[in-house]
Amino acid sequence: MPEVPGALSRDDCHATGQAIARMQEACGAIPWFPGGHTDPWDHIESSMALTVTGLLDEASAAFGFLRGTQRSDGSWPVKFRNGVIENTDTDSNFTAYIAVGVWHHHLVTGDRRFTSEMWPTVRAALDHVVGMQFPGGHIAWARGAGGLVDEALLTGSASIHQSLRCGVQLAELVDDPQPEWEVALYRLGHALRKHPEVFTPKPEYSMDWYYPILGGALRGAEAHRRIRERWTDFVVDGLGIRCVDHKPWVTGAETCELVLALDALGDNARANELFASMQHLRDPDGSYWTGLVYDDGKRWPVEVSSWTSAAVILAADALSRTTGGNGLFRDAAVPPGQVGPDHCTELCEVFV
Repeated sequence: MPEVPGALSRDDCHATGQAIARMQEACGAIPWFPGGHTDPWDHIESSMALTVTGLLDEASAAFGFLRGTQRSDGSWPVKFRNGVIENTDTDSNFTAYIAVGVWHHHLVTGDRRFTSEMWPTVRAALDHVVGMQFPGGHIAWARGAGGLVDEALLTGSASIHQSLRCGVQLAELVDDPQPEWEVALYRLGHALRKHPEVFTPKPEYSMDWYYPILGGALRGAEAHRRIRERWTDFVVDGLGIRCVDHKPWVTGAETCELVLALDALGDNARANELFASMQHLRDPDGSYWTGLVYDDGKRWPVEVSSWTSAAVILAADALSRTTGGNGLFRDAAVPPGQVGPDHCTELCEVFV
């Protein structure tokens, strides 16, 4: 069980895993909070936290929910409530994240049977998402009744970068190569690093700031520069980070994601400091409140959220180097030379 001295004990971490499990519905879905809706991305993140805390039966039920609700085209609806579809649209990032969840489960448990059972689900999902990629490498964020939305979001595409990276690793593990995913991964990484103009700008959101690092597209000097340029816009000393740069509102999940991004850059001191600073959101039962409006001291929204608790557990695992999945975000970057222009050209020739 992960432990971060001075911030989170093993017992604390176990209690947080149990708090997520208490929110899980009989069908396996993990809603945002009891009675709330379920979306595939946050459901997967919560499933990953269950895996880290050893709640493998609950994690299995959560992945079983995804197997049972995946549509024939490989996607999922963006919203469920009490197991019933509430919004039929497709979000590319929501659909792709299954690859991260399954690869993480493999890293933590080494369960090859589980990986084999989930592989068809992952393959169908990533095939669908790759089909949403534009010629410039960016990926449409959604598909609705009117077809593909002609817009790409930086945060979502950066997250998909990690999903494709995990998908390629899963393909190697099960010996079912997917070279078209490697091409898509290279093209997407290039767009994220070199062509920010193809993404709809949302600079007021902290996620657009750190997600290219969290998803593995940026490392090295450029990543450190990116963090440095907007640190004071988002970080509130002693409390965490703002979700939106002009709002007096710090949020736990975004803070923990920044912790993971800093950890990926080797900035351990600030990662640990930020992790400790957001513990004011912890509830006595082990769950975490979503955020705090710090100019009036009120927790808002008035909810404890599964995905905030999950982000805490994943950050604790990364900082403590506890499970086999602790390097999931540090290893999101593609190793130099593994996928590059020459390799991409070589792969493309396979399809010509």
